[in-house]
Amino acid sequence: MQTKGHIMYPFHLAFPVTDLDATRRFYIEKLGCPAGRSSPGQWLDFDLFGHQMSAHLRKSDAVTAPATGTVDGDAVPIPHFGVVLDMATFDALAEKLSADDSTDWIIHPKRRMVGQPGEQATLFVRDPSGNGIEFKAFADKAAIFAT
Repeated sequence: MQTKGHIMYPFHLAFPVTDLDATRRFYIEKLGCPAGRSSPGQWLDFDLFGHQMSAHLRKSDAVTAPATGTVDGDAVPIPHFGVVLDMATFDALAEKLSADDSTDWIIHPKRRMVGQPGEQATLFVRDPSGNGIEFKAFADKAAIFAT
């Protein structure tokens, strides 16, 4: 993917988790992320829609509850991370998560900024360690960085 002449490269994110087994079940089994390398009892890598994620085990007191910010009237966790998907992939993931009673919702799937340059579909969930994850898709991919 290119934007304004720049090639988009996958990002890498290392983040804290409190339980590697629960993390594996959530990201790899529930979300369907391919597994990568791991070090038992220490960390787990996986592919989140083409991005390299590294879940590192930390004591539960080292993972703090996020604060919140407001976007379009919704309280969103700060910090959070996420992925911009195409609309078909977003809709399929939203349907899959909505059908799973164990999904820990922060914000159920919705459309925001309808009719504006940044029109998007968005949803927020928590992983088993309480990390906020946003999945979104733009009505117009060219509007991802629109001002």
